[in-house]
Amino acid sequence: MRVAIVRQKYNPHGGAERFIERAMDALAATEAVELCVIAREWTARPGIGFIACNPPYRTSLGRDRAFAQGVLALLAAPGTRFDIVQSHERIPGLPLFRAGDGVHATWLEQRARTLPVWKRLSVAANPYHRYILEAEHAMFLHPALRAVICNSRMVRDDIAARFRVAADRLHVIQNGVDLETFHPRNAARRDATRAALDLPGEGSMFLYVGSGFERKGVSRLLDALAQVAAPAFAVIVGEDKQRKRYERQAWRLGLDKRVHFIGARGDLADLYGAADAFVLPTLYDPLPNAALEALASGLPTVTTTQCGAAELIDTGVNGYVADVLDADALAHALAALAEPGRAAAMRAAARASVLHLAPQAMAAQLMTLYRGLMAHG
Repeated sequence: MRVAIVRQKYNPHGGAERFIERAMDALAATEAVELCVIAREWTARPGIGFIACNPPYRTSLGRDRAFAQGVLALLAAPGTRFDIVQSHERIPGLPLFRAGDGVHATWLEQRARTLPVWKRLSVAANPYHRYILEAEHAMFLHPALRAVICNSRMVRDDIAARFRVAADRLHVIQNGVDLETFHPRNAARRDATRAALDLPGEGSMFLYVGSGFERKGVSRLLDALAQVAAPAFAVIVGEDKQRKRYERQAWRLGLDKRVHFIGARGDLADLYGAADAFVLPTLYDPLPNAALEALASGLPTVTTTQCGAAELIDTGVNGYVADVLDADALAHALAALAEPGRAAAMRAAARASVLHLAPQAMAAQLMTLYRGLMAHG
């Protein structure tokens, strides 16, 4: 079975890329699968092929359009043959789409809840967003589309309601998580990790992981933390062009000594081990890998109803779920987890909630889908 994975840009810290790599590693262990990535650029991986598709462009809209046209041309070229083409980009005309970024129309609606009127109008008039919305609509209604991989029930139900895609074409396959790398035993290095990063040795540590601070809710996390008494503190992992703005917000709230911005990191397993709880007050997130990694590490998780990870949370048992704009509920959740012993009592339940998400299980689900698509030609 020859499988092509289509992804335009590789970001080593991106959630989509972490999903792809885990899926590829698990699928590569199946001798019957030959994997190839079609992308503008990719980091070489043993046993996995790569086809460059890097047409020139001048704007972000031109970038996406040129890549889509380039992929379609490449796949139509004589001698190019794949049994399965799984696209992670909104390209009308391809048979299998993984909706890892969810629905763009829904993201814009959720984002609009936090924007002033002038900014909402600006977003609505943006030609790039119009292009993505048009491509998304055309893709879901295209006769060539045979299946959609949804990483949460939230995304599946949204696509079904918004685009009327038939239920038998929507397949929920949640992201796999490395249950060995992300494990509660990493807490044994808690003190050493905190010391190495010059973090407080005492106090409840709330960990946030994610790039795109606006979407993933850093501002809301800061507002909530300001209502929680010290010695609770937050560690922000990830990069954002507006990072300085969030640092200024922390200073205005009197949190400059209780919030630590440490940039993108590769040692996430140790950071989960050093934390007491994970917080992701995201505006919209289909199923963030960071939340799964945190749960696998035994961290009770606070997130929003607009996040696919909420499907794994049993409130008060392994975390808390609130509406993204319910600041009081978010602050209440942090305050509860800062109580002595509360977060620790949830560790076993947090770990148990993702034990069914081993990468091998995800690969088995993908293989079942692939074989079904091939059998029905």
